[in-house]
Amino acid sequence: MYAVKTIEGQLNAQGLKVAIVASRFNDFVVGRLVDGAIDYLVRHGASADDITVIKVPGAFELPVVCKKIAGQGIYSGIIALGAVIRGSTPHFDVVCAEASKGIAQVSLQALMPIGFGLLTTDNLEQAIERAGAHAGNKGAEAAAAMLETVRVMEQVQHG
Repeated sequence: MYAVKTIEGQLNAQGLKVAIVASRFNDFVVGRLVDGAIDYLVRHGASADDITVIKVPGAFELPVVCKKIAGQGIYSGIIALGAVIRGSTPHFDVVCAEASKGIAQVSLQALMPIGFGLLTTDNLEQAIERAGAHAGNKGAEAAAAMLETVRVMEQVQHG
C-alpha cells in the first residue's frame, strides 16, 4: 500500500550481555522462569557465558537491583523475574504494584530494556501454568521482549 520505513527488532541475541534478576521467594516457580529465559536466549544466539543470574530475596527487591545493574553499563538488557501469589492479606497488591512500578521506572530512567517477567497470580496452579506448563513460559516471553527491544533501540539510536 504505502512504502514506509519500519523498524523491527531481530531476535538474535548473539554478542549481548544479559542480566537476569530473579527473586528467591517462590523459587520453585521462579527457577522455571529463569530456565525458560536462559533457554530462549541461548537458542537465539546468546553465549551462556554472557548471561548472569542475580538472585534477590523477593519481588520487592527487583527494582533496586535492576537500577544498580542498569547504571553499570555492562549489560545490553535485563530480565526481571519473580512470582507473587495472592494470599489472604493486601500484601500481594502492595508488592505487585510497587515492584511493577519500580521496574518500569528503572527501564525508563536508564533507557535500559527490561523484560518483565513478574508473575502475579491468584494461586499456585496459575503460577505453575505460566512457568512452563499450559500457558507457556513467561520467563522465555520476558527474554523475547527484552531481546526485541534491545535490537529496536539499537536501530533507533543508529538510524
